[in-house]
Amino acid sequence: MLKYVYGKDDIIAAAVARWIQPQQLRSFGKCRAIGVVNELGMLIGGIVYNQFDPESGTIEMSCAAVTPRWLSRRTMMVMGGYPFLELGCQMVITRTPATNLSGLRILRACGFACVRLPRLYGRNCDGFICTITDDVWLNNKFTTRVSYEKTRAA
Repeated sequence: MLKYVYGKDDIIAAAVARWIQPQQLRSFGKCRAIGVVNELGMLIGGIVYNQFDPESGTIEMSCAAVTPRWLSRRTMMVMGGYPFLELGCQMVITRTPATNLSGLRILRACGFACVRLPRLYGRNCDGFICTITDDVWLNNKFTTRVSYEKTRAA
């Protein structure tokens, strides 16, 4: 069973940054992060939240993992629960390269609306800005408020 690690923001954010762009040193700056740990105690995935804007109720989210096994239904509840239920955000924003087809498929399946932007990742690499609102997250097929509260209690 997967476990979730809180309070290790710097460590988790550094791992996610390495997994996203191993050739570059990237910092998320001031952020919160949730780590996903497997049954052996290894960090296999992470979710980083930064650029929180309380006035507009938005936050940016970045995710990465070393295995697809990190993204369970429970992980999706944790992923959306923090910004929507704990912070009270009305929208989560993420971005991904156009070449990340599996990531885009997952985002769309979760209810994200995705808009293609030319050159978002440089001259030769388009990207997508993807957004999801609290209404969509709370009413999608993967998550509910009750399920999130049970997940946090476990």
